[in-house]
Amino acid sequence: MNRYARQMPQIGPEGQARLAAAHVLIVGAGGLGCPALQYLVAAGLGRITLVDPDRIEVTNLHRQPLYRSDQIGQPKASAAAAVMAALNPDVQVIPRVEWLTPANAPALVGDADAVLDCADSFAVSLTLSDACRTAGRPLISGSALALSGYALACGAGAPSLRAVFPDLPRQGASCATAGVLGPIVGMIGALQAQMALAVLAGLDPSPLGRLISFDAASWRMGGFRFDAAPEPAAPLPFIAASQIRPGDLLIDLRTESPPFAGATHVPPERIADLDPGSAPRVVLACRTGLRAQNAGQVLQSRWPGQIALLALTEFDLGETP
Repeated sequence: MNRYARQMPQIGPEGQARLAAAHVLIVGAGGLGCPALQYLVAAGLGRITLVDPDRIEVTNLHRQPLYRSDQIGQPKASAAAAVMAALNPDVQVIPRVEWLTPANAPALVGDADAVLDCADSFAVSLTLSDACRTAGRPLISGSALALSGYALACGAGAPSLRAVFPDLPRQGASCATAGVLGPIVGMIGALQAQMALAVLAGLDPSPLGRLISFDAASWRMGGFRFDAAPEPAAPLPFIAASQIRPGDLLIDLRTESPPFAGATHVPPERIADLDPGSAPRVVLACRTGLRAQNAGQVLQSRWPGQIALLALTEFDLGETP
């Protein structure tokens, strides 16, 4: 019997052919990326590029059951690709053990038919949203923490992620600080895969312009449409360390460590007092991009010059401006 026989009543021969011809970019091979990758490979996607710089840790295993204890220390992208080759040899999974940055995002997004944001990073999410909007690609973004999460489909004619979330929280939690249960990320990642299948196979109605949420604390599902959400008038772009220009005024907003080479330390609460002088551009940097985004909005309201944002996670690989 055909491998895809049980999904043919929903997908149909034409939809299955579309899946087989599609190329999907998945950024993140963690709690969201694992289930999304497994379901898309099982469904018969033609080609998947999987981007993740991390290595498997013991604390990953409760919510990333794609990996085994004897794989601790291995790159997630490579380990996941090996498992997927055994699951469905007809699907090509291309692992890339690297950060997704504003420098490589345009080429990666431009070569894909759809993009899944499974990275759980403010900087990565907004970078992918900007690249998808420029290239006209659909972006399926997901987030999960503690006992709740959501998935949404934006771009490709629908409003961008920046339009859905014009204001970011002042502080962000993570799985390391707030925790998360494995089934929560499993559900959200599977929902991302379903949205991607619907977009690629041309199912009606399309998930584009829709957010779906799940809260296990209250056992409720919800969501809303955001078709009319306005795009920000002047979004603040993220840049890569390699895109820093001579003359840029580099501001390191982190309070937990010394400023990186060439940067001046300014606490986020004092950013409104910054005098850029004659600098052609101010680059605001922090670890995740959250503080940089919020500080950039404050500075933008009083200074008409150019502002760019930098997430310092890529420095973990030894890159310096």
